[in-house]
Amino acid sequence: MKLSTEISSASKILGEERAIEYIAKAGFNAFDFSMFKLGKVGDNNELIDYPLNTANYLSFAKRLKKIADDNGIICNQSHAPFPVLDPIKNSFLKRAIECTMVAGGEICVIHPNNDWGAEKNRDFYLELLPFAKECGVKIATENMYNYNTTTWEVISAACSNEISFVEHLNAVSDEYLVACLDVGHAEMQGLKTSAVKNIYALGDKLQALHIHDNDLIHDSHQIPFSLSIDFGKIVKALKDIKYKGYFTLEADCYLNDFNEDNVSVGIKNLYNSVKIIEDEFNKE
Repeated sequence: MKLSTEISSASKILGEERAIEYIAKAGFNAFDFSMFKLGKVGDNNELIDYPLNTANYLSFAKRLKKIADDNGIICNQSHAPFPVLDPIKNSFLKRAIECTMVAGGEICVIHPNNDWGAEKNRDFYLELLPFAKECGVKIATENMYNYNTTTWEVISAACSNEISFVEHLNAVSDEYLVACLDVGHAEMQGLKTSAVKNIYALGDKLQALHIHDNDLIHDSHQIPFSLSIDFGKIVKALKDIKYKGYFTLEADCYLNDFNEDNVSVGIKNLYNSVKIIEDEFNKE
C-alpha cells in the first residue's frame, strides 16, 4: 500500500508525535510532514514557539522519524511553509528540505509564487535545487489559484492549469523538480481545467498528490466522496499514466469538528476514503 495523509489537522488536536501514532493505527503506511508553523511569527513579530523554529529543529525531525519507525510507517513527503513570497517563510525553505531528509521523506512540496510566471518561478526553484540535491530530496511544485477580490471567484495563478504546470516544469527541466497535483485545486471550475487534464499532461513528472474533495467551486479540503469530485475519472487517468507515487490525503478541514475523544474515528474515516481510491487503482 501507498496510503498517506497530512499531519497538520491531527496535530492541532494531538500534537505531531501522537498524530503519527494515530495515523499508523488507522492503517496509513506513511505521513506527509506538514511544516506550516515553520517560519511563522506571532503578534510580537517573533517566531512562534515551535520545535522547527529553534536551533534543535533537526532533533524534532529525527524524533518524528523514530516514532514513525516504531509504528511501522514512513514519511513519504512534506509540505514547506507558504506563501513563499513572505521573506521570513522563504528564508526557512532550505530548513524544510533538510527536515524532510532527516524525517525520511523523498519529496518536499514547495509552492510556486502564485503571481509569478514560469521564468521567475524557475529562478526561485533553481536557487533551492542544489541544496535539495545535496539532501537527496526532490522539490514538488503544485498547481495553485488566486481569488478575484471583488467576486471571490477563483482565477488563474502559477501552475493553475495543465499548460502553466508543464511550462513551469519545462522551464527548470531538472529531475529534482517534479509535480504535486492538488486534485481539489484542479477541479475548481473557475480555473477551466481538471485533475484528469493535468494528469495526462504531467505524465511521469507527476510524483505526488494532494487528495481531497470539494463542491467544484470552493477549496474545501474535505474527505473524499463527501462532495462533488468524480474520483473514478481521476483514478482511471492515474492508471493510464502508470502513476507510481503515494495516494496522499490533504483533507485537512475534515477533522475540524473532531476532538481528542473521537479523532481516532475521524482519522479512520480518512483512511477508509483513500483506501477506496487505492483499491480502485489496483483493480485489474
